[in-house]
Amino acid sequence: MGLDKMLEQITKDSNAVFTQLIETAKLHEGSIVVLGCSTSEVSGERIGTHSSMDVAAAIYDGFFDLLKEKGIFLAAQCCEHLNRALVIERELAQLYRIPIVNAVPQPKAGGSSATTAYSRFDDPVLVEHIQADAGVDIGGTLIGMHLKETAVPLRLPQKKIGEAFVASARTRAKFIGGARAVYDESLL
Repeated sequence: MGLDKMLEQITKDSNAVFTQLIETAKLHEGSIVVLGCSTSEVSGERIGTHSSMDVAAAIYDGFFDLLKEKGIFLAAQCCEHLNRALVIERELAQLYRIPIVNAVPQPKAGGSSATTAYSRFDDPVLVEHIQADAGVDIGGTLIGMHLKETAVPLRLPQKKIGEAFVASARTRAKFIGGARAVYDESLL
């Protein structure tokens, strides 16, 4: 498969993952989705070895406008070299009073995915922590630290983007009470 065809397929797969996530996790305007992405893994290489801005662009082409249209916030996780900080819109940081940190992701220090997010956001900032409503992990980047408590794994039909496995999760409100408790089905 040629490079153009491969990138086209990555965009298509990315769109499928995020479309399925929005539907399955019942995301709505104001929801936060954390994305961890190894473009190296998508390209069939070991995480952290072959960062690719072209692959990152193809992934973002598949979902970025979709999230924006639905009013869903993206939090793009940086790599370990920036301590897994997150690129978010300043609006989100201000809305939730999340302290901003000072760094600008680069392909080899932050990763191509975070660098792409930084370039596409209207007013990007970095933060150290967030509590997202759902997440997509492309290539085993370990996003769990940025999800709200009580994460529920999702089994989406689209299981790979390129050569990378995709894991995803949503979160739900904690159950409290006991045998006599009644729960709101819409929060499950």
